[in-house]
This record gives sequence, C-alpha cells and structure tokens, in this order.
Amino acid sequence: RPEIAHAHQPVMSPSHHGWDGNGATAVPTPMPKRLDGKVAIVTGGARGIGEAIVRLFAKHGARVVIADIDDAAGEALASALGPQVSFVRCDVSVEDDVRRAVDWALSRHGGRLDVYCNNAGVLGRQTRAARSILSFDAAEFDRVLRVNALGAALGMKHAARAMAPRRAGSIVSVASVAAVLGGLGPHAYTASKHAIVGLTKNAACELGAHGVRVNCVSPFGVATPMLINAWRQGHDDATADADRDRDLDLDLDVTVPSDQEVEKMEEVVRGLATLKGPTLRPRDIAEAVLFLASDEARYI
Repeated sequence: RPEIAHAHQPVMSPSHHGWDGNGATAVPTPMPKRLDGKVAIVTGGARGIGEAIVRLFAKHGARVVIADIDDAAGEALASALGPQVSFVRCDVSVEDDVRRAVDWALSRHGGRLDVYCNNAGVLGRQTRAARSILSFDAAEFDRVLRVNALGAALGMKHAARAMAPRRAGSIVSVASVAAVLGGLGPHAYTASKHAIVGLTKNAACELGAHGVRVNCVSPFGVATPMLINAWRQGHDDATADADRDRDLDLDLDVTVPSDQEVEKMEEVVRGLATLKGPTLRPRDIAEAVLFLASDEARYI
C-alpha cells in the first residue's frame, strides 16, 4: 500500500513514470518490448487464442508468421497488423505444410526462428453421443489427434531443426485444462491434450541440451468462437448429427458469436472456475505464452 511505503522509496504508478532528484515527475518510461527483433511462428494464429498471441507478440516487437488454414482470417489479421506480420497457409497435420511454413519463415527473416507456438487445435464433436466412450468413433479420434497431437509433434520437429543449430529458441504449446483434469472434454480431445504435455516433457529433456526451451500452457475455458461453436453443438444434437453426414469440418464452420453468446459462455466458465473474480480471456493466455517465449523465462 502506498501509505506504508518507506519515505525514501517513491511509489511507482502503473504508467511507469519516474522521478528525478528534485521529486518532479520525469518522462514516462516505455514498456520494454519482450520479443524485440525475434521471429515467431504461431499456428492457428488467425483467430481465438492464436489471434491474441499474434497481436501480443507483434506488440512486443516480434516478426510474426501466422500459420493457419483459414486464409481469409489469416491474411486479414496480417494486413491489419502491418509488415512485421505475415501469413502462410499451413495444415499442421501435414508434415510438408509444417516444413514449408518453417522454411518460409527462415527465408523471409534471414534464417532465424526464435519462437514456435503450437496453438492450432480442434475440439472435435461435442454432442452427447460423441462424448461417450460407448459411442467411440475411431475416425473422429484419429482426426483430432492428427491435428492436436501430431501437429504439435511436427511443429516441435521442424522448429528444433531451425533452432538447435543456433543453440537458442523457445517452443510453447497450448494444451488444456483437460490435460490436467478428467471429465472436461470428449475423449479424443482429452487424449490429444495429454499427449501434448507428454511431448513437451520429452522434447524439453532432449532439446535442452541444444539450448532450446520447450514448455506448454494449459488454459481453462475461454469464450472463443471455437468453444462457443462446440457449446452450440452440445445444445443441438439434431443439427450436429446432420453435420456429421456432411463433408465439413465443424471446427472450421465457426460463425462469429453474438455478444449474448460470449456473455453466457463466460458466465458458465466463471461458475466452474476455482478463482472467483476475473474472467479468463484469450489475452490472459497470450500473456503466459509471451512470458515463456521471452528471455525472462530463459531458464524455464
């Protein structure tokens, strides 16, 4: 509390003003850019949590490559953020795409890759039937694990290919609270996020010898368009069952949620959360990823 601070210690305001020797307010000190000059790839960076990561990385000085299958959203975000942000189409479940995305970033940015964020992922179908082990669908399981688990492994492989020779770099993957607690998601999604935690531990043990750090974050529920789309499925089994018969990836068929849907989802999440008060939002996840990607986490 300011009133109990020692007299010789000025109380710094959140705006980072300093004081000169005469007690006058000095010029505000700008916030440091924690990724200044670094090159980063963010998979699934066109929207949701990935978009928040891209925006925060760019704000902190990184040259960011958005790797996503959503061409329209990815190109629009890159255009909005300026020349330091670019877009490359990448399906993380296809190794040639991941290799090409890394090679493209290296060629565009002088052979340098400092940060690779494995954020791309799918939730899978959320109907009551899909969530039951009695209705286990092998094709659905394979589809979800190919994107979430295989995609993360391929990202680690090709990021390490670029980082290990320079003996520096940070790989950060986005897992889930479903990798920590049971009963929070369909079996395929839960298995895929547990796989990311295991991959992170194994890759960290190997790549640490080459100066490359490997970590993951496990977010709680966040009211992203993808989660709200899943919530819609869970409340409308008839529609979701009809979609099963269409040649359509439901994780891509995401409409922009209304304000009312976002508020409802946030209310549900707040009710389930242990921490009462704040509402978890994509920016909060991005802040955690930013820390792990930065030199402030150099020994993590």
